[in-house]
Amino acid sequence: MKTFLVAAFALFSTSLFAQQLTANDIAKLSTENFNFGKIKQGVPATATITVTNIGKQPLIIEQAAPSCGCTVSDYTKEPIAPGKTGTIKAIFNAAAVGPINKTITVKFANVNDVKFVKLTGEVLDATAYGKLQPDSKKVVEKG
Repeated sequence: MKTFLVAAFALFSTSLFAQQLTANDIAKLSTENFNFGKIKQGVPATATITVTNIGKQPLIIEQAAPSCGCTVSDYTKEPIAPGKTGTIKAIFNAAAVGPINKTITVKFANVNDVKFVKLTGEVLDATAYGKLQPDSKKVVEKG
């Protein structure tokens, strides 16, 4: 009985002090700050973020949730093998003129914390967008 109690206490102590993995331990994002630049109103813009599995187990993206209905996200649903990559795509509808300040919250399986991707830029009406110099217009899909 005494041996059982010592073994149970050792197991409990080990699990109590075991380090929990964080999102930073298992996944690296190609960027956590994506700038669309200046985009034209009514022309959806796409951000593509590469997710690299830096852990030792397959990585599963459970969720990539946008902060509002003006952005739709999609992501790799299959497990990502160690050392391999998957993607998160965020499509911003560009319906309203003004600054872009949105967030994608990324949740991975088996970790309690999350990663965030901040989406920034500016939506211009057709007249203002047309006045931009060609080098001021950003490519709307990059990773």
